[in-house]
Amino acid sequence: MKKLFWTFICFALFLVSCTERQAKYRIGISQCSEDIWRDKQNYELRMGTYFHNNVELKFAAAHDNDERQVQQIDSLVNEGIDLLIVAPNQVQTISPAIDRTFDKGIPVIVSERKTNSRKYTAFIGADNYEMGRVMGEYIISCLHGRGTVLEIKGLEGSSPAIERHNGFIDALKNAPQIKLVASLQGDWTENTGYETTRQWLANHQDEHVDLVFGANDRTAMGARKALGNGVRYCGIDGLQGEGGGIQLVRDSLLEASYIYPTHGDQLIDLAVKILEGQPYEKETMMMSALVTRDNAKVLLMQNEELMRQTHRLDQIHQKADSYLRELNTQYVINWLAAGVIVLLLVVIVLSYLQHLRKLAIQRERVTNTIWNMEPITSVEEQQTHEDVDKEEETNASPVEGTFISHFREVVETRLGDSDLSVDDLASAMNLSRVQLYRKVKAMTGSSPVELLRTARLNRAYQILLTTDKSVSEVAYAVGFTAPSYFTKCFKEAYGMVPGDVRK
Repeated sequence: MKKLFWTFICFALFLVSCTERQAKYRIGISQCSEDIWRDKQNYELRMGTYFHNNVELKFAAAHDNDERQVQQIDSLVNEGIDLLIVAPNQVQTISPAIDRTFDKGIPVIVSERKTNSRKYTAFIGADNYEMGRVMGEYIISCLHGRGTVLEIKGLEGSSPAIERHNGFIDALKNAPQIKLVASLQGDWTENTGYETTRQWLANHQDEHVDLVFGANDRTAMGARKALGNGVRYCGIDGLQGEGGGIQLVRDSLLEASYIYPTHGDQLIDLAVKILEGQPYEKETMMMSALVTRDNAKVLLMQNEELMRQTHRLDQIHQKADSYLRELNTQYVINWLAAGVIVLLLVVIVLSYLQHLRKLAIQRERVTNTIWNMEPITSVEEQQTHEDVDKEEETNASPVEGTFISHFREVVETRLGDSDLSVDDLASAMNLSRVQLYRKVKAMTGSSPVELLRTARLNRAYQILLTTDKSVSEVAYAVGFTAPSYFTKCFKEAYGMVPGDVRK
């Protein structure tokens, strides 16, 4: 019965394992920094896993530190990822880590920022050169082809900073009457934009600035803190939400911005295609758009509605996950065939009934007469067998019922006497040792020694069930001279040690 029970348990687990048909992919995300743009992309990456529940994401952010990003990439690889998505902090410094990852057979998706390594599986991002060029043309139009412009670049050595600057400079070549008073080095942060502009202004107090072009919106807002309201400001990123570029343009804090799409969900789709061997584009350029006061309000309304719906979808997904976890057991059972479920329940019931039967038998053994127990051999019994051949049978047997009752009485009266022997029992019954052996054996199928030991064990069982005496105290109380020997005999008789009775 027990073997059949565990057979069906294993079968059930096998069926459950079959429900997990999809492979589990671990994708490492190496972000060069941590900011609101990347927070949005990371959120979209997590949202993408709602449609690919066979994907697990592992995030790391380097906070614009090349050495840290290299260490993080190596760590992700050592943890056993199946694919790496990386936004390199700088063009050159992160390349060796990307090369090592690719050489180990791990696919690499380079996202948003480029690297000089050619060892990557796919690239996905927007055209930063085009952003810089279009923004340059818009600035020329905004200034009517005449004026002064201050540029604050992005992080030195990063591909977006290089390409946005190049596109911007190329656009200004078509407007000779627009003067670029300076190209200051920034690092994408608002604080650096402020400090860099403030220091430049301290050394160029006589220089007039009509417009500031920041490599991103935060840089432009930093410059605004330093220069004030008398200057126009343009940036790039065009994030929606509170404090994002679209809102800043709508509120006239920025003259214009340029949407750089995050599209984390698109990144996940690409990653899964690569992992599952589906066709994919090696180079994917995402669409982007200029944000001005003419379209900022509409774009903001659309984005706010999109974010609201996205947030609701996220809440629904979380509730669904919670509900599914609660019903996980039911989910497993649904994969079992109806016949298997019924049979499994039958096996459980039968096993439980068998367990109850064993308990009933044990209780019956406690209350049963000492004459129905299985024989236990001993040295004394062997000696009795030898004496049987030497002595002649004498005296006729009394009536069976009277004899058994008398013998039971003698045994129970002296049960706690550890010195009690078969000779003592025979003397109390007015029989010789051999006569007692033969009569008891014929009537019960057991020897006097067996019955004495069985009676002691039965009494011990009752004491263990009804008192809190220790095993040693019980052993001495029923005539055993050593607790260890009592434990041995008890286990042989009941299949468990005395301490298990109370359990």
